[in-house]
Amino acid sequence: MENKIVYSLIVAILNRGFSGVAMDAARNAGAKGGTVISAHGSGLHEDETFFGISILPEKEIVLILSSEETKPSIMRAIIKRVGIETEGGGIAFSLPVTEVEGISRITDFEENKQ
Repeated sequence: MENKIVYSLIVAILNRGFSGVAMDAARNAGAKGGTVISAHGSGLHEDETFFGISILPEKEIVLILSSEETKPSIMRAIIKRVGIETEGGGIAFSLPVTEVEGISRITDFEENKQ
């Protein structure tokens, strides 16, 4: 039996300091919360040098578990506020989630699996 996609993981990669703006936009669009991870970029044109030392730009990764219904509006809200054309320099993509444990809305998912 194939698992129905009920949830998606939204991944937004932003310039450092913009995760709060992204989360505010996401909450206003229906997200219940998210997780922020500190990271650094390693792209083709992102490396800068300072006295001959390569400096990688600081990034933040925002992870949001979302229902399929709210995913499009959350992603649009994030990109509108901190997308690649803004100072936030962000991109966003989503991944399907076939199984979830430990959240209160799991009952609908479990009923659909049986």
